[in-house]
Amino acid sequence: MEPLGAASVFLTIFLSCLVFLAAWRRSLKTGKLPPGPAPLPILGNALQLKTNNLCQTLQELGEKYGPAFTLHFGAERVVALYGYEAIKEALIDRGEEFVARGSLPIADKLNRGLGVIFSNGERWKQLRRFTLTTLRNFGMGKKSIEERILEEAQYQLEMFRDTQERPFDPTVLFSLASSNIISSIVFGTRYEYDDKRFLMLINFINDNFKVLSSPWGQLYTLFPSFMEFIPGPHQRICKNVERVKEFVLEEIKAHKSTMNPSTPRDFIDCFHMKMDQEKNNETSEFTIDNLVMSAVDLFGAGTETTSSTLRYGFLILLKYPEIQEKVQEEIDCIVGRARYPCMADRGQMPYTDAVIHEIQRFISLIPLTLPHAVLRDTPFRQYVIPKGTTIYPILSSVLYDSREFPNPKEFDPRHFLNNDGSFRKSDFFMPFSAGKRICAGEGLARMELFLFFTTILQNFTLKPLIHPKDIDLTPQLSSFGNVPRPYQLCALPR
Repeated sequence: MEPLGAASVFLTIFLSCLVFLAAWRRSLKTGKLPPGPAPLPILGNALQLKTNNLCQTLQELGEKYGPAFTLHFGAERVVALYGYEAIKEALIDRGEEFVARGSLPIADKLNRGLGVIFSNGERWKQLRRFTLTTLRNFGMGKKSIEERILEEAQYQLEMFRDTQERPFDPTVLFSLASSNIISSIVFGTRYEYDDKRFLMLINFINDNFKVLSSPWGQLYTLFPSFMEFIPGPHQRICKNVERVKEFVLEEIKAHKSTMNPSTPRDFIDCFHMKMDQEKNNETSEFTIDNLVMSAVDLFGAGTETTSSTLRYGFLILLKYPEIQEKVQEEIDCIVGRARYPCMADRGQMPYTDAVIHEIQRFISLIPLTLPHAVLRDTPFRQYVIPKGTTIYPILSSVLYDSREFPNPKEFDPRHFLNNDGSFRKSDFFMPFSAGKRICAGEGLARMELFLFFTTILQNFTLKPLIHPKDIDLTPQLSSFGNVPRPYQLCALPR
């Protein structure tokens, strides 16, 4: 490295350390904060946060300090909420006070406050309202999107058949199927499973989820300024997102030249029409930048969350073949083999519904949910949370609450069954978060999970390559998300 370049790097790191130290000193002077472990200068509580299992660390701290406690992610002070009562109070009962999106360094850098997931204020309100309306108009929760999912399930079944009972890794297959559903809404298109460009995008999304959930992703959250200068997998995240943005921009340009305002085909067409309606409004949030980022948000979230749940769910069923068999018995009884399952069947299939809910509870896919924030000094219980503080609701503390789910660390569909075998609803079921920031695609995800699970199990019995007792269900990575361990399976026609 040239002497001038080395000096610049050193000066940047030195100045960053001064900023960290100043922020740390300020945070120690703030009174009435919830209790928490004492931070170190610059490092904050980094030494107490396990980089390979952040969720477990926060669970342990919650048990020690109670329903609200203060942590320092590097120099940033955050407040974590632990347990059903505290999270319900913040996100549901007092939703307006906790509705803001908190700081997540990698998202702050990539999204710049744009799009529907990481925006705030009036921008978020307008984009969220528009997105929910558009998703409903294009069939979310309706028969039309159910038909799309069932159609995609047939392509998925063909891929299973093509394996001819040989071992295969289902990761990409689940991602392709899930992505095609959200793609049909956002881009008005489904892509072939051998489309190299589409496969490349899926790989970018899968890679980002893994990196964000790895120790590298956690270190970036703790020390973003420092990690900018450190080589490692986290440096791929921005490159991956830029490639997805390029793809989205090409779709947007193609849509603009072929759009017919009388018959909008998808989310992009509807957004274009909204931009045209507000072209004379200088303060409009319907801009090309917000369109790009909103499409990226929907495409990424709609691909990764559902596909990871499917992948983790089938790994669980490989470990517990007796549960898989019982689901298949219910499918045979209610649906049979002459037709495919439909959403109307779910009400008559309590065991299958319970298994799918238990999968989502057990894996706690996004254990902390995305961060919230308070926009003003906010009294909470006997404390005061200062303006601008990032809030981390620990969803896993609700999903693993032993008062609601006995033996929460065990996979047990009876957590969602009454004594008479009927399905049991639970207010503690929060895999999609809760309140005003609840996942916009919750209804779509629920339909996909039910229809994909039942269609596959109607047609195939899935077998592991190792003895079921040797299957490890602990996540391979656990931070931003819980990533299942890689595996292969064999699909035997029924």
